[in-house]
Amino acid sequence: MRAILQRVTAASVSVDGEVVGALDLGGVGPDTATQGLVALIGVTHDDTVADAAKLADKIWRLRILDGERGAADVGAPILVVSQFTLYANTAKGRRPSWNAAAPGPVAEPLVNAVVETLRAAGARVATGVFGAHMAVELVNDGPVTILIEV
Repeated sequence: MRAILQRVTAASVSVDGEVVGALDLGGVGPDTATQGLVALIGVTHDDTVADAAKLADKIWRLRILDGERGAADVGAPILVVSQFTLYANTAKGRRPSWNAAAPGPVAEPLVNAVVETLRAAGARVATGVFGAHMAVELVNDGPVTILIEV
């Protein structure tokens, strides 16, 4: 599994012009944070539920927020969006091949496993819609963008 993890100050995902997931940032109260994370998740053919759990733990604990803290330390929200294009093969020609990306029936349960593992750890998680054409809007903070592979 792969994830592109971005530290953000705002993020949302829309399908057909309707916001289906957004991060709650910048409010007041104990459950709000000024930074969050966007995790674009890619799945390949041999990934497992154990890989999904490992990836979720890395996302939750990676210390990339201010003060070298992780989302787990400050309760930062996470927007998870499936992204099969993370497994694009561009070695030959100008047209990417998607043969390394797992098909939907394999990938969707594993993306869901990442989400459920994060929620079980206490994360506030928003999501996109698997397989839909999505518009992701975000303000990358830093910018901080990290590739994670498990």
